Amino acid sequence: MSKSNKYGYSGVDIPTQAFQANVGKFDPAEINELVQEDKWTQYGQLELIETQTANSSAVDFDSLGSYNVHFLTYTNLTTGTNSDYTQIRLSNDGGTSFEGGTAYQRGVQYGGTNAGFGATQSTGTDRFRSLAFANAGTPMNGYVYFYNLGDSTKYSFITHQSAIGTTYMYYGGQIYTVSETNNAIRVLNNSGGSFTDGSISLYGIKAYS
Repeated sequence: MSKSNKYGYSGVDIPTQAFQANVGKFDPAEINELVQEDKWTQYGQLELIETQTANSSAVDFDSLGSYNVHFLTYTNLTTGTNSDYTQIRLSNDGGTSFEGGTAYQRGVQYGGTNAGFGATQSTGTDRFRSLAFANAGTPMNGYVYFYNLGDSTKYSFITHQSAIGTTYMYYGGQIYTVSETNNAIRVLNNSGGSFTDGSISLYGIKAYS
């Protein structure tokens, strides 16, 4: 800080500022500087981990940071294959492999302008399924919240919602019923084909720990 009087204190014994340890009386300029230095305590803020272009058969995030909640968004995500469902798998070894088996469970509702409303559910499948659905070239936009990925004592949960062009919407909740640390995420589609356009961003949500 350029001021001789910092955070309401003057002299040489000025408290050191750190996240979860802000002391003093702050003016707006001081708050802005502390925010830029990641020292100002703000719970619930989004912190970008990584943004990737979707131009392959799978998009992996293998550096998740230390967060209780993660937030993933996909923007104008498209595929080259008809009847593609966007899906997610988790990894407990940093992305060397991704968990299959039957430990994923889901309850998802959907609606469409020409197909009515319905639901899809399962108590045993090999991935988080039915996050979004589209034909070739139709953009998919949506988000996914992840809970407890880094907690080895709890199941990992997701909630999600998507909108596909002007045709469909999907929303629901899903669970991975194994208590373990999951430290990587893979976004893929059911056909095994490649994403052809769009971007996917992963954020951590800062919270008290």
